[in-house]
Amino acid sequence: MSAQPDHAAPSSALAPTAAAQLRAQLRACSRAESWVPAFERDWATALDDARLSYSLTPLHDVVRAWQGRLAALPAVTAFSEGGMDDSDGVDAADVFGTRP
Repeated sequence: MSAQPDHAAPSSALAPTAAAQLRAQLRACSRAESWVPAFERDWATALDDARLSYSLTPLHDVVRAWQGRLAALPAVTAFSEGGMDDSDGVDAADVFGTRP
């Protein structure tokens, strides 16, 4: 018998303000001009999916994907500005998944 209820939230649950905090970080980043509208499109699509499915999973997926992109930005920028050959690169969709 388990000591925890089966309906307990996973330990990696996002804070209710995670999307707003992420949007603020995106607005402050160097790629804000293109990333903020892309995030807002992804968020709107996930919100529609969440309304239809009665699940917050689509919203959490969008926040986690964009957190990953934002976390990888310094490394990607350093790589791009370093003059490295990226012809053998991996498509970002393969890494982050396709957009909802």
